[in-house]
Amino acid sequence: MSDKKLTILLADDDPDQIFLVRHHLERWGYTVIAVESREEAERYLESACPDLAILDLMMEEEDSGFILSYRIKQRHPEIPVIISTAVAAETGISFDINSPGSKSWIKADHYLEKGFRMEHLKIVIEKLLT
Repeated sequence: MSDKKLTILLADDDPDQIFLVRHHLERWGYTVIAVESREEAERYLESACPDLAILDLMMEEEDSGFILSYRIKQRHPEIPVIISTAVAAETGISFDINSPGSKSWIKADHYLEKGFRMEHLKIVIEKLLT
């Protein structure tokens, strides 16, 4: 990484998840913009461009993360996007963003099931930012 602190947009409607992830991201040297809704994230994106985004799947609506990821990739395809969700635990539904069918509509670079280890998140972020 260069001397410039990289900025990560963290969008999640769970304050505890924001606290936990933000704590680790800042400890790793990132600047974190934390928002609690897709709407707040979209307002931020109107005037700024993060280096990476971590999005909860279910915020205002069940597909808020997918919608936000799609909109980010439309405007800034170079921004890596991680979708973080507990949807499999809550509904039994799981996603494979690497399958050909899913790749056409899920515009994310990585998918993490909530409960992920922070060390794993760090590895994913570093891989996506290189």
